Amino acid sequence: MSAHAKPLSIRDALYEAPGPRTKRRMVIGTAVSLVLVAIGIALIIRQFYITGQLAPRYWTFLAQPTTWRYLLQGFRGTVSVALTAGAMSLVLGLVLMLGRTSGIRPLSALCRIVTDFFRGVPSLLLIYFFFLVVPQYGIKLSAFWMITLPVMLAASGVLAEVMRAGVNAVPKGQVEAAMSLGMRRGRIMFKIVLPQAIRFVIPSLISQLVVVVKDTTVAYVVSYPDLMQNARVLITNYDALVSMYFTIAIVYILLNYAINKLSAVVAERMGVKIIR
Repeated sequence: MSAHAKPLSIRDALYEAPGPRTKRRMVIGTAVSLVLVAIGIALIIRQFYITGQLAPRYWTFLAQPTTWRYLLQGFRGTVSVALTAGAMSLVLGLVLMLGRTSGIRPLSALCRIVTDFFRGVPSLLLIYFFFLVVPQYGIKLSAFWMITLPVMLAASGVLAEVMRAGVNAVPKGQVEAAMSLGMRRGRIMFKIVLPQAIRFVIPSLISQLVVVVKDTTVAYVVSYPDLMQNARVLITNYDALVSMYFTIAIVYILLNYAINKLSAVVAERMGVKIIR
Protein backbone atom coordinates (compact mmCIF):
# COMPACT_ATOMS: atom_id res chain seq x y z
CA MET A 1 0.00 0.00 0.00
CA SER A 2 1.30 3.46 -0.86
CA ALA A 3 2.23 5.78 1.96
CA HIS A 4 -0.27 8.30 0.61
CA ALA A 5 -3.09 5.80 0.08
CA LYS A 6 -6.36 6.66 1.74
CA PRO A 7 -7.12 4.30 4.68
CA LEU A 8 -10.09 2.01 4.29
CA SER A 9 -13.05 3.28 6.30
CA ILE A 10 -15.93 1.29 7.73
CA ARG A 11 -18.20 2.69 5.03
CA ASP A 12 -15.78 1.58 2.30
CA ALA A 13 -15.67 -1.92 3.78
CA LEU A 14 -19.45 -2.23 3.96
CA TYR A 15 -20.47 -0.59 0.70
CA GLU A 16 -18.78 -0.70 -2.67
CA ALA A 17 -18.47 2.48 -4.71
CA PRO A 18 -21.52 3.10 -6.95
CA GLY A 19 -21.08 2.83 -10.71
CA PRO A 20 -22.17 5.40 -13.33
CA ARG A 21 -25.64 3.87 -13.69
CA THR A 22 -26.22 3.83 -9.95
CA LYS A 23 -24.99 7.42 -9.68
CA ARG A 24 -27.49 8.54 -12.30
CA ARG A 25 -30.28 6.79 -10.42
CA MET A 26 -29.16 8.46 -7.21
CA VAL A 27 -29.21 11.90 -8.84
CA ILE A 28 -32.69 11.29 -10.31
CA GLY A 29 -33.98 9.89 -7.03
CA THR A 30 -32.59 12.83 -5.10
CA ALA A 31 -34.13 15.34 -7.52
CA VAL A 32 -37.54 13.66 -7.38
CA SER A 33 -37.38 13.49 -3.58
CA LEU A 34 -36.54 17.20 -3.33
CA VAL A 35 -39.46 18.09 -5.60
CA LEU A 36 -41.85 15.95 -3.54
CA VAL A 37 -40.59 17.49 -0.30
CA ALA A 38 -40.99 20.99 -1.74
CA ILE A 39 -44.54 20.20 -2.83
CA GLY A 40 -45.32 18.78 0.60
CA ILE A 41 -43.97 21.87 2.36
CA ALA A 42 -45.94 24.14 0.00
CA LEU A 43 -49.16 22.23 0.74
CA ILE A 44 -48.55 22.46 4.50
CA ILE A 45 -47.90 26.22 4.31
CA ARG A 46 -51.02 26.64 2.16
CA GLN A 47 -53.09 24.77 4.72
CA PHE A 48 -51.69 26.93 7.52
CA TYR A 49 -52.60 30.02 5.50
CA ILE A 50 -56.14 28.80 4.88
CA THR A 51 -56.70 28.06 8.57
CA GLY A 52 -55.24 31.40 9.61
CA GLN A 53 -52.18 30.01 11.39
CA LEU A 54 -49.93 32.47 9.55
CA ALA A 55 -51.82 35.48 10.88
CA PRO A 56 -49.53 38.07 12.56
CA ARG A 57 -51.21 37.66 15.97
CA TYR A 58 -49.83 34.12 16.19
CA TRP A 59 -46.24 35.28 15.56
CA THR A 60 -45.80 38.81 16.92
CA PHE A 61 -45.52 37.60 20.52
CA LEU A 62 -42.20 35.97 19.53
CA ALA A 63 -40.74 39.48 19.20
CA GLN A 64 -41.43 40.22 22.86
CA PRO A 65 -38.41 39.97 25.23
CA THR A 66 -40.61 38.42 27.93
CA THR A 67 -41.36 35.47 25.64
CA TRP A 68 -37.71 34.64 25.16
CA ARG A 69 -36.90 35.18 28.84
CA TYR A 70 -39.55 32.64 29.71
CA LEU A 71 -38.25 30.22 27.08
CA LEU A 72 -34.71 30.76 28.34
CA GLN A 73 -35.83 29.70 31.82
CA GLY A 74 -37.20 26.51 30.31
CA PHE A 75 -34.01 26.01 28.30
CA ARG A 76 -31.98 26.21 31.51
CA GLY A 77 -34.24 23.57 33.02
CA THR A 78 -33.72 21.30 30.02
CA VAL A 79 -29.95 21.73 30.14
CA SER A 80 -29.87 21.10 33.90
CA VAL A 81 -31.77 17.83 33.56
CA ALA A 82 -29.77 16.71 30.51
CA LEU A 83 -26.36 17.39 32.07
CA THR A 84 -27.28 15.86 35.44
CA ALA A 85 -28.87 12.78 33.88
CA GLY A 86 -25.99 12.46 31.41
CA ALA A 87 -23.30 12.61 34.10
CA MET A 88 -25.12 10.15 36.37
CA SER A 89 -25.81 7.75 33.50
CA LEU A 90 -22.10 7.71 32.66
CA VAL A 91 -21.29 6.60 36.20
CA LEU A 92 -24.04 3.99 36.36
CA GLY A 93 -23.27 2.77 32.84
CA LEU A 94 -19.62 2.34 33.80
CA VAL A 95 -20.60 0.35 36.90
CA LEU A 96 -22.91 -1.91 34.88
CA MET A 97 -20.24 -2.45 32.24
CA LEU A 98 -17.59 -3.30 34.83
CA GLY A 99 -19.97 -5.73 36.51
CA ARG A 100 -20.87 -7.42 33.25
CA THR A 101 -17.22 -7.82 32.21
CA SER A 102 -15.98 -8.75 35.70
CA GLY A 103 -15.86 -12.49 35.06
CA ILE A 104 -17.97 -13.14 38.20
CA ARG A 105 -20.93 -15.02 36.77
CA PRO A 106 -23.68 -13.99 39.24
CA LEU A 107 -22.61 -10.33 39.08
CA SER A 108 -22.22 -10.46 35.30
CA ALA A 109 -25.69 -12.01 34.88
CA LEU A 110 -27.27 -9.43 37.21
CA CYS A 111 -25.66 -6.50 35.38
CA ARG A 112 -26.72 -7.94 32.03
CA ILE A 113 -30.34 -8.22 33.20
CA VAL A 114 -30.33 -4.68 34.60
CA THR A 115 -28.73 -3.31 31.43
CA ASP A 116 -31.21 -5.06 29.13
CA PHE A 117 -34.10 -3.92 31.33
CA PHE A 118 -33.16 -0.23 31.20
CA ARG A 119 -32.45 -0.49 27.48
CA GLY A 120 -35.82 -2.07 26.77
CA VAL A 121 -38.15 -0.04 29.00
CA PRO A 122 -39.29 3.31 27.52
CA SER A 123 -38.16 6.31 29.52
CA LEU A 124 -41.75 7.58 29.68
CA LEU A 125 -42.79 4.41 31.53
CA LEU A 126 -39.95 4.97 34.02
CA ILE A 127 -41.11 8.56 34.49
CA TYR A 128 -44.64 7.38 35.30
CA PHE A 129 -43.15 4.89 37.76
CA PHE A 130 -41.31 7.64 39.66
CA PHE A 131 -44.33 9.95 39.40
CA LEU A 132 -47.11 7.54 40.39
CA VAL A 133 -45.59 4.53 42.16
CA VAL A 134 -42.61 5.82 44.15
CA PRO A 135 -44.65 8.42 46.16
CA GLN A 136 -46.93 5.60 47.38
CA TYR A 137 -44.00 4.31 49.44
CA GLY A 138 -43.49 7.63 51.19
CA ILE A 139 -40.60 8.74 48.99
CA LYS A 140 -41.09 12.35 47.99
CA LEU A 141 -39.09 13.60 45.04
CA SER A 142 -39.04 17.02 43.43
CA ALA A 143 -40.13 17.40 39.83
CA PHE A 144 -36.46 17.75 38.86
CA TRP A 145 -35.55 14.31 40.17
CA MET A 146 -38.76 12.70 38.92
CA ILE A 147 -37.60 13.50 35.38
CA THR A 148 -33.82 13.24 35.88
CA LEU A 149 -33.70 9.77 37.47
CA PRO A 150 -35.82 7.99 34.83
CA VAL A 151 -33.90 9.62 31.98
CA MET A 152 -30.64 8.67 33.68
CA LEU A 153 -31.67 5.03 34.13
CA ALA A 154 -32.82 4.72 30.51
CA ALA A 155 -29.55 6.20 29.22
CA SER A 156 -27.34 4.13 31.54
CA GLY A 157 -28.36 0.87 29.84
CA VAL A 158 -27.33 2.18 26.44
CA LEU A 159 -24.10 3.70 27.74
CA ALA A 160 -23.16 0.43 29.45
CA GLU A 161 -23.34 -1.34 26.09
CA VAL A 162 -21.42 1.44 24.36
CA MET A 163 -18.63 1.15 26.93
CA ARG A 164 -18.63 -2.64 26.67
CA ALA A 165 -18.17 -2.28 22.90
CA GLY A 166 -15.18 -0.06 23.60
CA VAL A 167 -13.70 -2.65 25.96
CA ASN A 168 -14.16 -5.37 23.34
CA ALA A 169 -12.38 -3.16 20.80
CA VAL A 170 -9.16 -3.19 22.82
CA PRO A 171 -6.80 -5.84 21.39
CA LYS A 172 -6.87 -9.04 23.44
CA GLY A 173 -3.11 -9.33 23.09
CA GLN A 174 -2.60 -6.40 25.44
CA VAL A 175 -4.64 -8.10 28.15
CA GLU A 176 -2.82 -11.39 27.67
CA ALA A 177 0.55 -9.64 27.82
CA ALA A 178 -0.39 -7.86 31.04
CA MET A 179 -1.61 -11.13 32.59
CA SER A 180 1.65 -12.82 31.64
CA LEU A 181 3.44 -10.12 33.64
CA GLY A 182 1.40 -11.01 36.70
CA MET A 183 -0.99 -8.04 36.70
CA ARG A 184 -4.37 -8.57 38.33
CA ARG A 185 -7.56 -8.40 36.28
CA GLY A 186 -8.79 -5.26 38.02
CA ARG A 187 -5.50 -3.43 37.49
CA ILE A 188 -5.47 -4.46 33.84
CA MET A 189 -8.98 -3.08 33.37
CA PHE A 190 -8.29 0.31 34.96
CA LYS A 191 -4.72 0.81 33.78
CA ILE A 192 -4.77 -0.64 30.26
CA VAL A 193 -8.23 -1.49 28.91
CA LEU A 194 -10.51 1.23 30.25
CA PRO A 195 -8.44 4.28 29.16
CA GLN A 196 -8.34 2.95 25.59
CA ALA A 197 -11.99 1.91 25.62
CA ILE A 198 -13.14 5.35 26.73
CA ARG A 199 -11.05 6.93 23.99
CA PHE A 200 -12.70 4.70 21.40
CA VAL A 201 -16.28 5.47 22.45
CA ILE A 202 -16.17 9.02 23.83
CA PRO A 203 -17.71 10.50 20.65
CA SER A 204 -20.60 8.01 20.98
CA LEU A 205 -20.96 8.92 24.65
CA ILE A 206 -21.30 12.59 23.74
CA SER A 207 -23.77 11.77 20.96
CA GLN A 208 -25.90 9.88 23.46
CA LEU A 209 -26.58 13.25 25.11
CA VAL A 210 -28.85 13.97 22.13
CA VAL A 211 -31.10 11.10 23.23
CA VAL A 212 -31.04 12.40 26.80
CA VAL A 213 -32.13 15.85 25.61
CA LYS A 214 -34.97 14.32 23.60
CA ASP A 215 -36.13 12.31 26.62
CA THR A 216 -36.47 15.50 28.66
CA THR A 217 -39.28 16.69 26.37
CA VAL A 218 -41.76 14.58 28.37
CA ALA A 219 -41.06 16.58 31.54
CA TYR A 220 -44.61 17.95 31.30
CA VAL A 221 -45.74 14.68 32.89
CA VAL A 222 -44.27 15.82 36.22
CA SER A 223 -44.86 19.55 35.53
CA TYR A 224 -41.16 20.32 35.49
CA PRO A 225 -40.53 23.75 33.89
CA ASP A 226 -38.31 22.71 31.00
CA LEU A 227 -38.29 24.17 27.50
CA MET A 228 -41.23 22.10 26.26
CA GLN A 229 -43.35 22.73 29.37
CA ASN A 230 -42.81 26.48 29.16
CA ALA A 231 -43.67 26.33 25.45
CA ARG A 232 -46.95 24.61 26.30
CA VAL A 233 -47.76 27.44 28.71
CA LEU A 234 -47.13 30.01 25.96
CA ILE A 235 -49.28 28.00 23.56
CA THR A 236 -52.14 28.15 26.05
CA ASN A 237 -51.69 31.89 26.67
CA TYR A 238 -51.40 32.96 23.03
CA ASP A 239 -53.27 30.13 21.29
CA ALA A 240 -50.24 29.85 19.01
CA LEU A 241 -49.77 26.13 18.45
CA VAL A 242 -47.96 26.16 15.09
CA SER A 243 -45.66 29.12 15.67
CA MET A 244 -44.61 27.96 19.14
CA TYR A 245 -43.93 24.35 18.20
CA PHE A 246 -42.08 25.50 15.10
CA THR A 247 -39.85 27.75 17.23
CA ILE A 248 -39.19 25.04 19.81
CA ALA A 249 -38.37 22.54 17.07
CA ILE A 250 -35.74 24.93 15.70
CA VAL A 251 -34.23 25.32 19.19
CA TYR A 252 -34.02 21.54 19.70
CA ILE A 253 -32.54 21.03 16.23
CA LEU A 254 -29.83 23.62 16.88
CA LEU A 255 -29.07 22.17 20.31
CA ASN A 256 -28.77 18.61 19.05
CA TYR A 257 -26.76 19.77 16.04
CA ALA A 258 -24.32 21.48 18.39
CA ILE A 259 -23.96 18.27 20.42
CA ASN A 260 -23.30 16.23 17.27
CA LYS A 261 -20.70 18.76 16.09
CA LEU A 262 -19.02 18.59 19.50
CA SER A 263 -18.91 14.81 19.18
CA ALA A 264 -17.32 15.09 15.72
CA VAL A 265 -14.74 17.62 16.93
CA VAL A 266 -13.78 15.44 19.90
CA ALA A 267 -13.53 12.39 17.63
CA GLU A 268 -11.28 14.27 15.19
CA ARG A 269 -8.98 15.54 17.92
CA MET A 270 -8.72 12.10 19.48
CA GLY A 271 -8.13 10.41 16.13
CA VAL A 272 -11.26 8.27 16.40
CA LYS A 273 -12.89 7.33 13.09
CA ILE A 274 -16.62 7.97 12.81
CA ILE A 275 -19.03 7.38 9.94
CA ARG A 276 -20.34 10.64 8.50
